[in-house]
Amino acid sequence: MKVLIIGLGYAGLRWQHALEYVGRTCGVGMSIAYLDRRERPSTLERIGTIEQALEAFGPDLIVVSVNDVSHASVLGQLRGYHGFVICEKPLVTPADDLRSIDTALASLNGFALNLVERYSAASQTLREWVARHRWRLVRAHFNWGKDRINDFRPTCGVTSEVIHALDLVNWICPIEGPWSVDEVIGVRSDFSISGPAVLDTVMVGATLGEAPVTGYSSFVHVVRQRTVDWSFVDDQAHVIHARLTFDTPCWDHDHLRIWMRDSDGTPLTLHETSEAPSKPGLETLHKLSRLCRDAVLWIASRREPDLPFADLNTAIELQRLLNTLETRAKAIAVPAHYNRAQDRVLLAEDSDLESLG
Repeated sequence: MKVLIIGLGYAGLRWQHALEYVGRTCGVGMSIAYLDRRERPSTLERIGTIEQALEAFGPDLIVVSVNDVSHASVLGQLRGYHGFVICEKPLVTPADDLRSIDTALASLNGFALNLVERYSAASQTLREWVARHRWRLVRAHFNWGKDRINDFRPTCGVTSEVIHALDLVNWICPIEGPWSVDEVIGVRSDFSISGPAVLDTVMVGATLGEAPVTGYSSFVHVVRQRTVDWSFVDDQAHVIHARLTFDTPCWDHDHLRIWMRDSDGTPLTLHETSEAPSKPGLETLHKLSRLCRDAVLWIASRREPDLPFADLNTAIELQRLLNTLETRAKAIAVPAHYNRAQDRVLLAEDSDLESLG
């Protein structure tokens, strides 16, 4: 199998390692090349342009892991490609033309947006409980943030972060109905190199079907926090609560608790599970490798994925929702000003996972 990674920076290297692991463990021979605006210290073959890659290399799988502001340009150049594409989230930025991207990718035989938290065992367990017991959503709330202050990578801002929480609420409760965004309060800042007033934080009030959903997401949250809370009702009108916690205390360490209260208020735990993967060489790639395995086996042998891919239609619908957040955000009048030094000191490109992940 021939794989082309477009963008071999921090994210691209993670894809390389996950794909190499999957190739070894699944017995799929793999030739990986990369395309990047500059040469990287890598043993992989470097290809100069997308046109050369499509004509001379002929990849079966293309991974788009450039910065999000470059997604539209790269995806637009894949017009007529008939292979499988995995794209980092979000699909594009709020400033890009979605219709042209949809047209450019019309010939693909497979697509997956990297919504990696779907591949958490905790997420999948909650989704199964909701479906099996026919729970209906009463309300949901999320807190989803991390610190990317002084990031050297261009970004469209917080829409690249809030996508995870919004997707999880809908994916775990797929029958509730469409999104409707009511209120968005935002904060802009110079947190990255992308500009002096990039939307770095949103506080969202929305509905999913008839259920209110509130949430906070930020790229300037001083600690990593990734939690989503749900309240459901069952067929007997019992109220059930659930909390998903991701990447705490370490990457890919996820936790689910489902509970209700007795008539006297005593909490009754219905289910609780934690995932703490420790496979050597896969410590921070556990969920990512599950997506890679599904994609590789589908391409190699048309094996149905363990989890349906977040396909192009899903990616476009999510992007429309993100675009709505960006356009409706009522930003606080004064942007936050982090860069006060004459010479800005950015995060190093070889910084740790906590800083760049």
